[in-house]
Amino acid sequence: MNNPLSLFREINTVVLDCDGVLTNSQLLVTEEGELLRSMSVRDGYAIKKAIAAGIRICVITGGSSRGVELRLKALGVPHYFGGVQKKFGVFKEWVDFHELDVEKILYIGDDMPDFEIMKMVGFPACPSDAAREITDICKYVSPYKGGEGCVRDVLEKILKIQGKWLAV
Repeated sequence: MNNPLSLFREINTVVLDCDGVLTNSQLLVTEEGELLRSMSVRDGYAIKKAIAAGIRICVITGGSSRGVELRLKALGVPHYFGGVQKKFGVFKEWVDFHELDVEKILYIGDDMPDFEIMKMVGFPACPSDAAREITDICKYVSPYKGGEGCVRDVLEKILKIQGKWLAV
């Protein structure tokens, strides 16, 4: 295979981790103990565009955040699973329920809780600041860090290769 990016052509589903992928993996802790996360507006734009283009989007995260849930809902993300301790079980159940082909799923993760799923999907991808064990198994490592445009980078590549970036 000359160009691994040509694999983006077959992707119809993108599953995302949140902390470290949609966020920069840092948490701000308020005096009241509330945890605040930072997300990229450009990642959000690409998520909306991908959904409009017919790409199935799902987020599975170990974190629990009402703010994250509301943000993803506002972007139109139809499948959100928060507070998940064992991601693989939730992923497998979701894939089986929707009768999805794992070879056409791209998963963006950044750390060990994502590892098992990333070994299973057709196209594992990650941000540039992902854990070494994750970058080692990825078909694509974005030049962007988590929360700083890696999701936009990946979704834009999928849509451009499929001829949908300017069409939507």
